[in-house]
Amino acid sequence: MGSAIARLIAAAARWGEDLLAQIYPRVCTVCHTSLVEGEQGLCLHCLAGLPRTLIHTSRFNTLHERLSSPGVLVDRAGAWFFYLRKNEYSAMIHDAKYRGMFSLARLWGEIYAREIVADGFFDGMDAILPVPMHISKQRRRGYNQAHEIALGISKVTGIPVAGNLVARRPHDTQTRKNAWQRWINARHTYEVDRPAELAGKHVLVVDDVVTTGATMLACLTALHSLPSAPKTSVLALAATHLR
Repeated sequence: MGSAIARLIAAAARWGEDLLAQIYPRVCTVCHTSLVEGEQGLCLHCLAGLPRTLIHTSRFNTLHERLSSPGVLVDRAGAWFFYLRKNEYSAMIHDAKYRGMFSLARLWGEIYAREIVADGFFDGMDAILPVPMHISKQRRRGYNQAHEIALGISKVTGIPVAGNLVARRPHDTQTRKNAWQRWINARHTYEVDRPAELAGKHVLVVDDVVTTGATMLACLTALHSLPSAPKTSVLALAATHLR
């Protein structure tokens, strides 16, 4: 009886996947060609052509430079690929962030983590803190893409996702703002809940894209303002080139 029920459940699952494939065809996010068995989100050609930054192994890289601020220390920093607004790879961010495809955000986090876990980037880390989204905005969007990315990373590394970083007030979108406007917009937005839980820990702050670094820096500033500030590292799916 048990095996028969299991077969029925498996058949129903396959039927559901086939139905979803008809409604949402399994195509590459970048080039829109049909994905074959074994491919997820990206076809192998686009995955191979991803403009990877490969900066996660550098002790001081462009993200360290971008996030430099008095009292803020970043231990490790990485970003999967370079983000250019008009590049076809920008669809990886747009689909996950604006088109409701939160499963892609989780998938990207998982794939990126698998690519760098052997380099020791995650060694010694105790918690993953996604850049938070104010509850009003999350209700409108339905999810926080940074949290989904963090879940993907956690699946690979086993590091738990924690909710200690919170957005106490909403702020306007950072799109089309310059560096100074982004910083003014983001400062004082983020706070730390249950700070004692982070004392003596090494935390990884995760977001989808780092542009000027204003949002990430605001989160780091909140963490480093604690009496017993944790050790901090940062990771993003993408980062823009500094100009």
